[in-house]
Amino acid sequence: MTAREVVVIGGGLAGITAAIELRDAGHRVTLLESRSRLGGAASSYARGSMTVDNGQHVFLRCCTAYRDLLARLRATGQVRLQDRFDVTVLAPGGKTARLRRTSLPSPLHLAGALAGYQLLSVRERARVGRAALGFWRADPASPDLDRHRLGDWLAARGQGERARRRLWDLFVVSTLNIAGDEASVPLAATVVKTGLLGARDAADIGIAAVPLGDLHGTAAAAMLTKLGVTVRLGAKAEAIERLPGGGFRIGLARERAGDAGEDTVRDDGVDSEPDSPGGPSLSADGVVLAVPVERAARLAATAGLAESSGWLALGYSPIINVHVLYDREVTKLPFAAAVDSPVQWVFDKTQQAGLRDGQYLAVSLSAADEYVDMSVAALRELFLPALEQLFPAAATAGITDFFVTRERRATFRQVPGSGALRPGAATSVPGLALAGAWTDTGWPDTMEGAVRSGHNAAQDLTSQLAWLPGASSTAALDDARTGAS
Repeated sequence: MTAREVVVIGGGLAGITAAIELRDAGHRVTLLESRSRLGGAASSYARGSMTVDNGQHVFLRCCTAYRDLLARLRATGQVRLQDRFDVTVLAPGGKTARLRRTSLPSPLHLAGALAGYQLLSVRERARVGRAALGFWRADPASPDLDRHRLGDWLAARGQGERARRRLWDLFVVSTLNIAGDEASVPLAATVVKTGLLGARDAADIGIAAVPLGDLHGTAAAAMLTKLGVTVRLGAKAEAIERLPGGGFRIGLARERAGDAGEDTVRDDGVDSEPDSPGGPSLSADGVVLAVPVERAARLAATAGLAESSGWLALGYSPIINVHVLYDREVTKLPFAAAVDSPVQWVFDKTQQAGLRDGQYLAVSLSAADEYVDMSVAALRELFLPALEQLFPAAATAGITDFFVTRERRATFRQVPGSGALRPGAATSVPGLALAGAWTDTGWPDTMEGAVRSGHNAAQDLTSQLAWLPGASSTAALDDARTGAS
């Protein structure tokens, strides 16, 4: 096989995966990342002596592609994976329930947990099986299913308001980042069929034991360097030009002051600075676009991909994280879910962040449309009492810090009809492939979806490059590397 020159634009999980697999296929790979770190949406930043993740990211045992990437990065020992699915569910007033699987085969492994789930009535619990059977029979690839709201679909299967809020939302809102009733049925079915109704250990929860910046950014940089991938940080692509003889020229923006050295996280999670034209350029036989949908659409349009504007109809859904530091321990739970509360999921980040005294809790709020524009003061007034209702010890603890991180464009809006809008890895432009959790992976917009998209893009591009005539861009790429270093 002839080695080709490939440029991967974007250093998140999708881009990292694509770069590794393209290098494994024998190609010469350059990865461009506009920020000063790898990791994309799953990264960290410094706040005083602590290291803070930009958001809470979890995975399940069934997330095989993501776990394979961790193994490739030699980072498996930096995560904690439950021996068995086990979630404590809290409600105001001291109400507590526990969802814990048994060693029985699926689907009986969760029968005991459901039977004892006292946040629903006996009658409500009995009706859950009807919805579970509906999910089991559902075909996530069905165009007809993609037209239905999850709330309507569940209601038609005997799931009332309380069952939807106290049970189904626990899994749907956090994975699809959309209000439960508004969610895409095919994506919800993927979550339930794979995680809850699949192998008995499929839903076991994994979380990072180290900052995400170490788990993804540092580990990925080391592996990519070892493989011989050229990684360029602070390098922002502004245009992709198709060359008459085949291949591409990627124009880079001029480096902005601070791009190469600063390591900050924007409040909205989006790089909205305008491009500065006139930077150096690279030539390549193939390109992988592994950037958020809005940027991918703009760059693809410069390569002549007219249909890229249609991707913008996917829209965005926000996530915010409320971070609270107490002067003492207020809970022994590593994480918990909540119902009948503005709190959705809360995680103990004390050890991971490097906090030596007190306790650090992070409240993760998906589908956060009603919260994303609230002031820090208003969020403090709302969430401190809410946490005290869930953790009584918090009422007498002192607050040493309170801050908020916002990701306004955390995921695409995973609503009915979104399935038809997601493009695949292949495009109508030869040599140009797409990656990103927003592309059509069959999975929600998650870390698993991002890794799968990188795999899809690498496979598609490798197949295309195998049919190209002899490579002709090596010298141009080498010249660009030399001139831009």
